[in-house]
Amino acid sequence: MDMNSFSPMMPTSPLSMINQIKFEDETDLKDLFITVDAPESHVTTIETFITYRIITKTSRGEFDSSEFEVRRRYQDFLWLKGKLEEVHPTLIIPPLPEKFIVKGMVDRFNDDFIETRRKALHKFLNRIADHPTLTFNEDFKIFLTAQAWELSSHKKQGPGLLSRMGQTVRAVASSMRGVKNRPEEFMEMNNFIEIFSQKINLIDKISQRIYKEERDYFDEMKEYGPIHILWSASEEDLVDTLRGVASCIDKCCKATEKRMSGLSEVLLPVVHEYVLYSEMLMGVMKRRDQIQAELDSKVEALTYKKGDPDLLTEEIGKLEDKVECANNALKADWERWKLNMQNDIKSAFTDMAEENIHYYEQCLATWESFLTSQTDLHLEEDSEDKL
Repeated sequence: MDMNSFSPMMPTSPLSMINQIKFEDETDLKDLFITVDAPESHVTTIETFITYRIITKTSRGEFDSSEFEVRRRYQDFLWLKGKLEEVHPTLIIPPLPEKFIVKGMVDRFNDDFIETRRKALHKFLNRIADHPTLTFNEDFKIFLTAQAWELSSHKKQGPGLLSRMGQTVRAVASSMRGVKNRPEEFMEMNNFIEIFSQKINLIDKISQRIYKEERDYFDEMKEYGPIHILWSASEEDLVDTLRGVASCIDKCCKATEKRMSGLSEVLLPVVHEYVLYSEMLMGVMKRRDQIQAELDSKVEALTYKKGDPDLLTEEIGKLEDKVECANNALKADWERWKLNMQNDIKSAFTDMAEENIHYYEQCLATWESFLTSQTDLHLEEDSEDKL
């Protein structure tokens, strides 16, 4: 087990946990660079899947080399996310993109989908690399460095099926009991998450609808340029005018396409990532409550003398440390996450606003230039007629 990690199976002192979490207060140079690229499709007799190349460059002493190159598939990323949640139950783990599966199709993912997923997986790994605690997780290091057979062997070293089932049963039992006295700060945190989830989901739906309407507008506008070119062939007196209109429409189409690209690459991914973050946050709160509920149940058992008092007292002491560690980890990570969220969303909307301003200025300048040239042409023609 990574001795620098908080594990629910091993109580850690609250002071050391705070020191471990708040690395973001220290100024340090980035020493881990990760790139996800070069997706490849693999077809077997059983399944079809995509792997991605992961290149890691680092100057950290705990790595055996300064550069690594491995290939990973989506389920490997899922495994990493699960291990991080297991070892760090109340840290905010970056979300993975959803897994879309269309049954019965051999070529399940088109190029756009693969590229969108590649970018999301790249962001997932780099957010972990930039996290003050997750970046030093041993499973993360193995994910970045181990060859496929080594990673497969490492996965098998986890708890067995019966052990995992036992943990699941205990977690379900704790969640069924619920938390009687959730601290006020976590009540406020939970309320924030609920409101944030509602708002970010609404923004996501509106953004998707705007993109769809923009796409429909673009597809329709593309048809008008050729229509005006054809029209000019039958109107000798309006040839230049109609061709000028067609040229303006073509320029506006290109500007619209660029704006749609900005919307799909800048705003939509950020908004949707935080939709997934809102789901992750609910999971974090649930795991925190499960740890506290387990403590509450032991305290209740001791109060009503439902077991060995000495054993219960010892278990309560360990669980109190565990709850305090979990709470400290979440509180420290919560402030860090909120700051990143505010910066990410502000930056995305600011960039999109600037893109929109540039788009409208460009389209306006295109039509003003055309109208000015037409006005000058008519004035010139009027002067010739008077002469």
